[in-house]
Amino acid sequence: MLNSFSLAFLAAVTVMVVLRTWLARRQIAHVAAHRGAVPSSFVDQVALPAHQKAADYTLARTRFGHFALAVDVVVLLALTLGGGLQWLHEFWSAHFDGLFYGVVLIFSVFALTSLIDLPLAIYRQFIIEERFGFNRMSGKLFAIDLVKHAALGVVVGVPVLLAVLSLMARMGERWWFDVWLFWCAFNLLILFIYPTWVAPLFNKFAPLADASLKTRVEALLNRCGFTSSGLFVMDGSRRSSHGNAYFTGFGKNKRIVFFDTLLDRLQTAEIEAVLAHELGHFAHRHVIKRIVLLFAMSLFFLAVLGQLIDSRWFFNGLGVHGQNTALGLTLFLLAGPVYTFLMTPLFSLLSRRDEFEADRYAAAHAASEDLIAALVKLYEDNAATLTPDPLHSLFYDSHPPAAIRIARLRDI
Repeated sequence: MLNSFSLAFLAAVTVMVVLRTWLARRQIAHVAAHRGAVPSSFVDQVALPAHQKAADYTLARTRFGHFALAVDVVVLLALTLGGGLQWLHEFWSAHFDGLFYGVVLIFSVFALTSLIDLPLAIYRQFIIEERFGFNRMSGKLFAIDLVKHAALGVVVGVPVLLAVLSLMARMGERWWFDVWLFWCAFNLLILFIYPTWVAPLFNKFAPLADASLKTRVEALLNRCGFTSSGLFVMDGSRRSSHGNAYFTGFGKNKRIVFFDTLLDRLQTAEIEAVLAHELGHFAHRHVIKRIVLLFAMSLFFLAVLGQLIDSRWFFNGLGVHGQNTALGLTLFLLAGPVYTFLMTPLFSLLSRRDEFEADRYAAAHAASEDLIAALVKLYEDNAATLTPDPLHSLFYDSHPPAAIRIARLRDI
């Protein structure tokens, strides 16, 4: 039977769906209305066919995202108020108990949601990305990646879940603080080992071979006081023609990684400007700030779960009649994103602020004209629309719209 929390949950789901639908429709209408002409500030840099391709790509992704939202909501309601999780609880509790019951219950939920998401992922990769010329992944590689992700999830996920469920069961009323300490330590460990142990499972990384580019990059690193464990080129072209560059790792295990597609497209000076932007994130400690924020939020939400875990109304309100730590954790992971969705624009705002700071840093250590040229090429190559709906962009976009970002660089 529904209780007051059930109604609150349904209200939160409704608000999320209505808001996301409204924003998607705004985005579709705005991008379609501006499809016919390149914005005046880009008319000398972006051809009309490229602008229209970006518009069509954005429209296709937004419409598909609208359909994917409907699937996600149906699955969420089926697992909670529809009794799906209750059925899984009854099934697994008849075969397992203790920690192993909790592990198989949680894994079965994530396996089920992943299986439902699989056709969506296939359509996204082999229909949308293929239609716009971005997909370079074969069906075989897609299947191999899928198996690797599943195996990695089991190898890493089982010990982590056993540790978390054990702490929840044995550490008393303040278990959530002990789980938080473990979660922080685990995340820091992953940050440290990811470049050398995890990333190579999916991509090949070769040392940067271009001598002139390497010399220029190392000079920039010296000017900025940045030390890394190496400069690497990743075979991103095996899966997509999208280009990017990023830092990975933690402490002395930091790496700078360039997509091979990025190096093929940009000039040396433009690559240096893009790297200067990434170094701006390091100089302003954006990564550390993001980690601190993540850990603070994790502590808060675990403390909230600590209060809910003993509240029968929480379980009953989400369609579950049993009550244990594994069920409570699963329900919290399922329902939590519905309530935190309204925090999305705050995180987008913080991210855009960081991007502007990194741009200013790049303009101080490289030529702003080179960064502008690189950004225009990246927007064009990645088919990022130059005319997003302002409210949709404000809510979702982690990077500032192209027109605003480049206008600020030109002012600099």
